[in-house]
Amino acid sequence: MAKRRSPEIPESILQLQQQLDQWRAAQKGRAKLPESFWQSAVDLAKRFGVFRTAQPLRLDYTRLKQRLNRTLPPQKSSPTAFVELVRPHPAEKDECVIEFESAQGAKMRVQWKSSVPPDWSSLLRAWRDRDR
Repeated sequence: MAKRRSPEIPESILQLQQQLDQWRAAQKGRAKLPESFWQSAVDLAKRFGVFRTAQPLRLDYTRLKQRLNRTLPPQKSSPTAFVELVRPHPAEKDECVIEFESAQGAKMRVQWKSSVPPDWSSLLRAWRDRDR
């Protein structure tokens, strides 16, 4: 199975990582991380993302994300790119069926669902003239 190479850590994160390692080495037990380190981590997270910052610095992802979110201005909703307009069901249109039959037995059936009737004279003329 091929190993995945981890992405290169930016130099500014490596510098903070060294400072954090030195600070942690000087502490006895678990001490609260100074606010200056958190602020530097938040600044880096703005540039490189929370995970990419938290992982090499061995910081709690959720706490870094919360601190980052507190520093960001509230986002305005983006302008709507798509709006679906749904019209209510139209009123039922009258349905009409008309059948013509010529003396020779030819038949024509016209069915429509519209409030505007077809052009009857043109339709009837075209039907009569087709056999000529």
